[in-house]
Amino acid sequence: MEIRKVNETKIEETPHKVDVRKLYDKDSAQAMHITLQPGEALKPHITPVDVFFYVLEGTPEILVGKEKTKIQADSLVESPKGIVHCLFNNSINLARILVVKAPKPITQAKLL
Repeated sequence: MEIRKVNETKIEETPHKVDVRKLYDKDSAQAMHITLQPGEALKPHITPVDVFFYVLEGTPEILVGKEKTKIQADSLVESPKGIVHCLFNNSINLARILVVKAPKPITQAKLL
């Protein structure tokens, strides 16, 4: 059994300049833990694989395509490959999101 604790996993260097930690990285899928402080956001981007977002804490706004919605904790949002998506924390509280990409992308996301 392999166990990874979020707070013991290094922060990845990404163009988004937020706290992103890679928890799982296999050919079948990739899982990232993202912490957004109040006012932080990812840059809009398009991934070459399907993605889902599971909100662990807070109420971030999630953009998928042209639809942007505030999402409550313990909710899952799907984003099909090739569609613009983004995460925003416009609240006064911390937001934590588990992001899963399947399969693991072999090319980089396209920033917009």
